[in-house]
Amino acid sequence: MLSRFIGRFTVLGMLVALVAIILDQGFKVWALHIFGIADQVAFQGPVDWTPFLQFTLVWNRGVSYGLFQQESQVGMILLVAFRLLATIFLLAWLARIPTRAGAVAIGLIIGGAIGNAIDGLLAIEGPFTADWLRREGVADFFLFHVGSFSWYVFNIADVAIVAGVALLLYDVVLNKEPRAHLS
Repeated sequence: MLSRFIGRFTVLGMLVALVAIILDQGFKVWALHIFGIADQVAFQGPVDWTPFLQFTLVWNRGVSYGLFQQESQVGMILLVAFRLLATIFLLAWLARIPTRAGAVAIGLIIGGAIGNAIDGLLAIEGPFTADWLRREGVADFFLFHVGSFSWYVFNIADVAIVAGVALLLYDVVLNKEPRAHLS
């Protein structure tokens, strides 16, 4: 069974996933507990970093773009389970990926999925989460806008997922890197 999850570029993909998780969760701890973005937004509003980028806080209790919002604990548990099942599928795919670029891409997607799953786990009520770690959902911080048009609020895990999908598309369509032979 373990051989289904070990391939030529598995270690590379897992290192990329680990870096994505550390960056995502590290930024979330900084933003929520050191910078205090929740108090900043509540009392003074979002922080304008540039004319087109704001630093804010939105609790997403759903999936990408705020779809499938869940207010119940059962719904949150199901979303975490979905993210973890998707991660298992991605790990199996990573073991079969024939290129370094593909491994980096899948690693980014795995890291982003796990980063957001951690937030989901910390939003589930129970005895296993310390009060200072508790979250209300997936913490999203960045808001791009141009004039009155604004994109959805996102986090570093979302950036990793989107970058991973873009790199995977590049790898499949344009990459001329030699492909490893799979046995």
